[in-house]
This record gives sequence, C-alpha cells and structure tokens, in this order.
Amino acid sequence: MSLTGWRSRGYLPHCDEQGLVQHIVFGLGDALPGSVPHSITESVARAEWADKAFDTVRGERLLASRANAQIVQDALLHGDGERYALAAWCIMPTHVHVLVERFGDYSLAKVVHSWKSFTAHAINKNEERSGALWLREYFDRFMRSEEQFAWTVEYIERNPVTAGLVQRAEDWEFSSARWRR
Repeated sequence: MSLTGWRSRGYLPHCDEQGLVQHIVFGLGDALPGSVPHSITESVARAEWADKAFDTVRGERLLASRANAQIVQDALLHGDGERYALAAWCIMPTHVHVLVERFGDYSLAKVVHSWKSFTAHAINKNEERSGALWLREYFDRFMRSEEQFAWTVEYIERNPVTAGLVQRAEDWEFSSARWRR
C-alpha cells in the first residue's frame, strides 16, 4: 500500500508522503461554529478558517483541564522518535497543533487516528462521559521551506500568547516552547 500523495474522504484533502513535515490541527467536536463554509475551497484557506474559529474558544473546553491536556501531551510524546518526530506542539483549550514528520509505514491518518482514539477514551473516562470527543477531520499543511518551518514552530508555540492565555510562550505548560526555551 502506498502512503504517498494526496487523498480525501470527501471532506478535506490530505497529503501524506514520507519525509514531509506536517502542521496538523485537530480539535474537539464542539469547538467549531459549524463545518467549513463550502465557499472556502482551497485547503490552506480552509485551515486558516479553522485556526481562527478554534481560537474563538467555543464548547466545553475540555483541554483546559490540566489532566486532559496532560493526557494529550503524553500521547503525542509516546510515539516521538519511533513512529514520528515531533518538531513542535501546543495543546490549547479546544484544539491541538502538532508539527510532525512521520516515519516508516505509519501513515499520517493512522498516527492522527491513534492520538485521537487513545486520548478520547482516556479523557472520556476522566470526565465520566461517553461519545465522540474529536472532530472527525483534521487539518494538515506540509512545510515547503525552512522559512515556513521556522514560522510554523513560532506560530504553534506562540498560540497561547496570541490567545491571551499567558505572557510568554514558555509559560504554557502543554507546549514544546517550554522544552525548547
């Protein structure tokens, strides 16, 4: 089975190719005000719409709980160096940003599914709830240059500052900024 090239389940296009570094954004099921407007057809524009919409902080904000954010961070770190290499991450109250390069036969869809499946079970148990936790789809953008990579790391790690949650990126506990600085 080839893990390269573009694919879609009819919602969002995804690119999955060995050696690509990808910016992944996935969010809680109640975090967006609805689906991406049909008028936004380009994948980058759709991802930008989602980034802005996630920052409006809708829904239950289950990742604002320290315990739930720790579950997600532990899941991201679990496969680092084995299935993928994490370059940056940030767990926000309603969504997660990850900059990652996958390895070997682990497709991007499989990696994201494993994060979402494991964390959904653990967070649902922690919250004494059941049902879907995450939005079905995720947004991904592959890095096309070193400049884009550097900008994306900065964007991900500064997300809590931009959202007014902390003064300095390294003060956000659930982010690679804390480890980098």
